[in-house]
Amino acid sequence: MISATAVAVAVLAITGLHTSAEAFSPSLPPAIAATSCMTRPSAQTKLSATPETVVIGGGRIGSLISEGATLLGRADPVSTSIDADGEGPIFIATRNDVLEGIVDDCPASRRGDLVFLQNGYLDDFLERKGLLSNTQALLYLSVASMGAEPVDGITSVNPEGLTAATGVHARAFADRLASLGLKCNVVSAEEYRPAMFEKLIWIATYMLVGTAKDCKSVGQAGSDHAQLVKDVISELVSAVSAKEGIAFPSGAIERLAAYTDVVADFPCGVKEFEWRNKYFYDLGDGACPIHNGLLRECAEGGKLAFELP
Repeated sequence: MISATAVAVAVLAITGLHTSAEAFSPSLPPAIAATSCMTRPSAQTKLSATPETVVIGGGRIGSLISEGATLLGRADPVSTSIDADGEGPIFIATRNDVLEGIVDDCPASRRGDLVFLQNGYLDDFLERKGLLSNTQALLYLSVASMGAEPVDGITSVNPEGLTAATGVHARAFADRLASLGLKCNVVSAEEYRPAMFEKLIWIATYMLVGTAKDCKSVGQAGSDHAQLVKDVISELVSAVSAKEGIAFPSGAIERLAAYTDVVADFPCGVKEFEWRNKYFYDLGDGACPIHNGLLRECAEGGKLAFELP
């Protein structure tokens, strides 16, 4: 289990991880759990050198998954560092706010190989870039510091692990995590979608409630304001279901509470608004009255580093 001091990573991107993803997440439905691409190996396997694999971002996550790959840091130009005639996955382990430049600088012939490891709602961005069918992953793991041993975000509700990947390079990503002794579930795009939104709901709920109520951690938000957390989660699940036509597996509140127990010390903060809470804010007060009210309460109290639209 993750230690109390571990920094949870969703694609957390959740803030927690500025290198790809951060803490979070819900459970995968039984059908997804059954398709788990691997179990934790008894002995870690060693990756052979694979020059075709590229990792963009040298932070905690990028460095973690870079064995046998070409690692590009901030000073490395994407446009000239990626072989336009090559093939293989290009894992993006960076903050969301630099995605635009990375995609634009990537050779057009290789953009289909880009693998997005970020937290948050990426659909609008990916659709605008023509990359909605690209490989994506939800990371539920913790890396306390550069070079530290990674720990799976396994919960009492989901012992099979929560990390999931979908797309043409999902298996390659799963194999890379397997070499580190980490679990991953390879799922279809249809299975991935509710899991992605559930993770987004976790970030939007616990971070917001914790900030509004001056909690030091998501664990405190969940314990001291359990009913408010439940109310917000229920509200957001219903709003997403109505807008996206998604059927969430039952037990979302319990799944998210179990994950919160794993990352209980993760600090609260409403960040990366355009990638997280904005999705729900834009649905309007009719769909998300509690969520939107808490956001305005935070704004009035000077607790946000940005202005609400």
